[in-house]
Amino acid sequence: MLGAGARAAVGRFWAPVVSRLARAGVTPDAITVTGTVGAIAAAVGLIAHGVLFWGAFAVTLFVLLDMLDGALARARGGGSAFGAVLDSACDRAVDAAVFGALVWWYTGAGDDRLLALLALVGLVLGVLTSYIKARAEGVGIPCDVGLVERTERLILVLTGTGLTGLGLPYAVDVGLWLLVVGGAVTVAQRVVAVRRGAQGRSLTPSAPAS
Repeated sequence: MLGAGARAAVGRFWAPVVSRLARAGVTPDAITVTGTVGAIAAAVGLIAHGVLFWGAFAVTLFVLLDMLDGALARARGGGSAFGAVLDSACDRAVDAAVFGALVWWYTGAGDDRLLALLALVGLVLGVLTSYIKARAEGVGIPCDVGLVERTERLILVLTGTGLTGLGLPYAVDVGLWLLVVGGAVTVAQRVVAVRRGAQGRSLTPSAPAS
């Protein structure tokens, strides 16, 4: 829903920085790895220990770098196939760290098994959302539909986590419930889209079933 617009807005914000980094010879892959390591460190070091506001704030800052690497690649004349795969893999790692940190906190000192379960389900739905699209596109079926994609997932979980850290009651509860419901709808939307797109198609030897 928000991904394209958010990326365009962040792209305009980062434009002067991108120009300087390109002139300095910084690579998009370096930005990707830096953002990933920083976000994972913030999730594990802060959110998992109950420092929810500053953890969410720090993860947000590092996640913004994810929108910087693509702009830097374009400024340098285009990205690479390896860079695209690295970026996607790092996105999954950051998602796992954020939701895993919430599961860790709420099964420990946070003592809320329901929120831990919601965070775990949210992580699984996010993986399914990404995997269905990747697998569909791998066999030539477009799959761009979806109510809640990665941008929306991160907005919901990080906003809820941050507001809870500021003392707002039930903020993370609302964020996780919205994420789980929206994630389930998105998975269903993508399954239906792939089902429709697969009509009359068959797998080729170059596209194994698993």
